[in-house]
Formats: sequence, structure tokens, C-alpha cells
Amino acid sequence: MKNVKYGLLFGVGAAALLVGFYPSAQSSAPLAPNRSGITERASRITPPAAADPTINNAARMIAEGRSTFRFDTFGDEAFWGDALKLHEAIQGERFGGVGPGVSPKAALELGLKVDVEALPHPLVQQLRRGEVDLNDVAVTLALLKKNAVVGVKGFFRENGSLDAVGITCALCHSTVDNSLTTGIGRRRDGWANRDLNVGAIIASAPDLSSLAALLGVDQATVRTVVLAWGPGKFDAELILDGKGFRPDGKTAATLLPPAFGLAGVNLHTWTGWGSVTHWNAFVANLEMQGSGTFYDPRLANAEQFPIAARAGFFNVRNEPDLITPKLAGLHFYQLAIPAPKPPASTFNAAAAARGATVFNTQAKCATCHVPPLFTEPGWNLHTPAEIGIDSFQADRSPDRRYRTAPLKGLWTHQTGGFYHDGRFATLLDVVEHYNRVLGLSLDGTQKQDLVEYLKSL
Repeated sequence: MKNVKYGLLFGVGAAALLVGFYPSAQSSAPLAPNRSGITERASRITPPAAADPTINNAARMIAEGRSTFRFDTFGDEAFWGDALKLHEAIQGERFGGVGPGVSPKAALELGLKVDVEALPHPLVQQLRRGEVDLNDVAVTLALLKKNAVVGVKGFFRENGSLDAVGITCALCHSTVDNSLTTGIGRRRDGWANRDLNVGAIIASAPDLSSLAALLGVDQATVRTVVLAWGPGKFDAELILDGKGFRPDGKTAATLLPPAFGLAGVNLHTWTGWGSVTHWNAFVANLEMQGSGTFYDPRLANAEQFPIAARAGFFNVRNEPDLITPKLAGLHFYQLAIPAPKPPASTFNAAAAARGATVFNTQAKCATCHVPPLFTEPGWNLHTPAEIGIDSFQADRSPDRRYRTAPLKGLWTHQTGGFYHDGRFATLLDVVEHYNRVLGLSLDGTQKQDLVEYLKSL
């Protein structure tokens, strides 16, 4: 039995995850999900024939990891469905749930994305012609059965009603290219979904009593805290220390980070909690509330992490373990996702070339953002004083430091601002900050050139 039943999820998808369509139409045929655990599908990638066992193994792990990243709930539907009852809010009173239900239009407005390659061709054509009523909850349920909502999986009873809903890694760390319309297109694995309103989705759950009990507050307070997050943000530390707001009154949530370009990067997350695979295990067990095993004795520190220590999050042991067997492939796939190159139209090439020189010399950026990783090889952490900001978020992590974030693909996640909490609205604001804190004496042209270079990475 699962001994930990609380947590918000690192990308949570719930009340609104409604619009389901099906995983990739180009791959295997879908299998009907069940409540016994995880719905398995044939690999989305067929490993090429090769004599080299290492090549074969790499292809197999990428195939397995992609499937895990996109489609595996790790059994978390027991939390999002049974405990929070998000599926009831999705289908609404008309179909046996509660409230008005969630239409596809409402789901898209919450930042959820739809995989167009999971949709039957006739449906795609109907969408193009505007013949699908995106305000009808019945359409939501029909599309959920196709399982095409990125990062969301519906579980249905024999009578066709929703029995539960689960979420996957892709919910927060994938988006689409909007090739059909806004929010509907081909998958972009690893991209941060800065449109996703995680807090609003959580707040719409009919029953937040498990979260309220964990945090020691009432359900109304939980909703107040998560609604303050806004689009593109999530607070993974809330269920560890219970701090919903910063001392200045602003939300304690941080921006959803991308999950691409991580090969060669040591510590993960804004504050360097651990490696990529450590964070995968952390999120799958504690945030998504899947069924697995997780061990991190640092969370037993009751002074720094009072809620985590009390709840036993430092040593989670669940049967069956649906997470640990998937970590290797998931890690391998994430390391294989390249940072996307920016379109030539999104930056000034001549200015970027000049900016590269500024980056590597007078601006001193390359001291920490070491090319080609654009973070430090090794222990890539710095004290708040070193980077000239407050320590609030750093103090919520074991090492009380901030990670040097890798910069490749920076152009993909400019929505919501920069730094862990979006405190700098533009890249120029970031440059101005360091120019002041480090006394760089950059002139206006150098600053603009540096911005163009950052956009070109």
C-alpha cells in the first residue's frame, strides 16, 4: 500500500486535463488503461538493427524512456483520481461528476496541450474546419478516451464514465508547436510549459483534504496558496517546508524549467537538489504521488523541512514499485533530448557574433556559464551573495545555493521572465543586474549584443 498520499506534482495536471486525445498516432495502437497500475504501450521508437550491443541498448533505452516520459503515470491516478477526485470536476454533473465540467476550450485556456499526431485524420480535418464544439464537456470525454492531451491520462469505467485521471512527466515539461492552432500541434518534449496554470488546476479539485491535512491548514488556504502561482509556475518545496509565500508577499512558486540539453550537466533544478535522475525519483514519488521508492535523508531535517520530516518523505517505500524500474530509461531519454536551436529570425546574427565576444570577455559570463555546456563542469552551485540576490529559495534546498542554469535553448522559455522566480522580465534586465552587481561597465551596445547572443544559443 502507498504510505505517502500527499503532494502536488511537478507539473500536475488535473481538473483541466480534460482534452485527451491519443499518444502518437504514428506509433503503436492504444491499449485500454486500467486501474491496476500503468497502461503499457508498444515502443514509440523502433530500435534500429545494429551489431553493436551498446548501440542497440542505447536505442532501446531511448525508446523506453520516451514512452515513460510521455505516458507513464507511475500509478499516480490513485492520488489525482481517488484522493483529489479531479476526474469528477472534469466530467461534471452531466456525466456523474460535480460542477459544470471542463470543456476542451477551458482546458486549453489552462495551458494544457494537445498532441495533433494522436488524433485521427478526420478529427484533425474537423478541427481545421471549426466543426468540433470545444465548449462541450462531452467532447472533452470523447477526446480523453483518445488520450491526446500531453501529460494527461484518463481511466474509464465500462459504462464510459471517467474513473480516475493520472499525469505524466510531459505535463509540465512538454509543449506543442501549435501547428494546428494554439495549444494543438506536434509534441515538443523537454520544453517548459510556461502556459500551464498548475495552481488553477489543483484548486479546481473537489477534495483537497489530503493536502490540507499534510500542510496543517484548511482547504481554502490551500487554494489561496496554489492560485497565487499563476501560469508556468509550481512550488515543489511547498510540501516540504509549507512556505506558500516569500517574505515580500509574493508567491514562493518557481518557473517550470525545461528538460532538454541536460547531457553533461551535473546538478538539476534551480537550487541544485541533485542529479537529473534524483529529481525524477523525487518528483515521481513526492510530487506526482506515484507508487515507488525514494530515499533522501536530507529531508529528515525537521528544522529545514518540517512537513517532509513529519510525513516521512525522506524514506518512501511503496509496493508495487512502479517508478524505480523506469528511472534508467527516463534519465537516458532526457539526456538525449537536445536543446532546440533558435530560428534565424529570432535574433540578430551580427549582434550575436559581437555578443559572443562580450560573453567570453568583459561580461565574464563564461566564468560560470562555461561553453559548450553553459554551466560549470562539476559542482555548479553559488551562494545568493555571489549572484546578488536574496536567499529565500536557496534556503529551501539542502545546500542553500543557486545552480548555474545551462543557457542553451533559452529562447524557448522567455515567457514568465528569468531566474528561478521570473523576477527579471527580460534578458536585458538580467544583463543590467549583473552589470551593476559585478561592476562590468558594459555600454548600451554591448548589453544589447549580449542579449542577442543569449537568444542565439
